[in-house]
Amino acid sequence: MNQPSGKGNDDTLTRLAGVIVARRAADPATSYVARLVAKGPDAVLKKIGEEATEVVMACKDGDRQRIVAEVADLWFHTMIALGEHGLAPRDVVAELERREGQSGLEEFAARKTNTREADGT
Repeated sequence: MNQPSGKGNDDTLTRLAGVIVARRAADPATSYVARLVAKGPDAVLKKIGEEATEVVMACKDGDRQRIVAEVADLWFHTMIALGEHGLAPRDVVAELERREGQSGLEEFAARKTNTREADGT
């Protein structure tokens, strides 16, 4: 799938995160982000769950255009949740970069070991 010219890079996510931050403080009557955030963290989490389910269904249907649209919705709502915790897309990108070149199985095993150590088991 081709990316629109001049779009589709980290700058897009950074700009969108800035828009989300600004809209959090907007009037809930005029801003979807402000309205969702005003409902509380559970509303944001519920929306993420709904969007994740829609991604799964779009993938099952194999509709490429709908998959992209639903993933965009999921990313958008996840970015709202990141902002709720003082995080930004760059934090997720940094974690992906940290994992780059590491086997997924190795990374999973390391997380499992770290969890056991933290739990004292």
